[in-house]
Amino acid sequence: MTETTGAANGLSSIPDPGSGARGSEWEHGGRRLRVRVADERDVAGLARLRRQWLEERAGRPVADPGFEEAFAAWWRVEQPRRAFWIAEAGSERAGYTPIGSINVLETVQMPRPGGRGTRTGQVGNAFVLGSFAEAGVPRALLAAVVAHARDRGYRRLMLAPTAGSTAFYRRAGFRPAGDTLLVLEQ
Repeated sequence: MTETTGAANGLSSIPDPGSGARGSEWEHGGRRLRVRVADERDVAGLARLRRQWLEERAGRPVADPGFEEAFAAWWRVEQPRRAFWIAEAGSERAGYTPIGSINVLETVQMPRPGGRGTRTGQVGNAFVLGSFAEAGVPRALLAAVVAHARDRGYRRLMLAPTAGSTAFYRRAGFRPAGDTLLVLEQ
């Protein structure tokens, strides 16, 4: 596997989407895959994907008739302060189906005398359907976020991984942030 170096702004190296990758589109197992920036036209598809992913993990349907409406309301609140990406499988001719997503919340620190606020990113809501987890989709989604962080001049990119995703992020160069983060759960 080849890697692209992301030394700028202290960000780690992120593996590319896999062999044969060209930018954010590639083929794996005879399937055409791509990662692109998501926008308001993708809200319904992202909601279906989120439901499908959660039901896949639960091993059963999850009854929640108001979920899609709640997801759309969440999107409207979060969209101005987050960047979203969607991974899809398909083709221009047959159409594309959402198979994964990721987003990053941008925070700008308050300026102070002698220094201006720096930007940081909080990676969130990363999920990929199980049948595409080994197809380079998680790496491609993370690579999109890291490229965005570089373009925006983020000082750091942070995330709170699940137990199952920690090794993936560690391989991508993320490391523990130490003991300086405190949380109050209510």
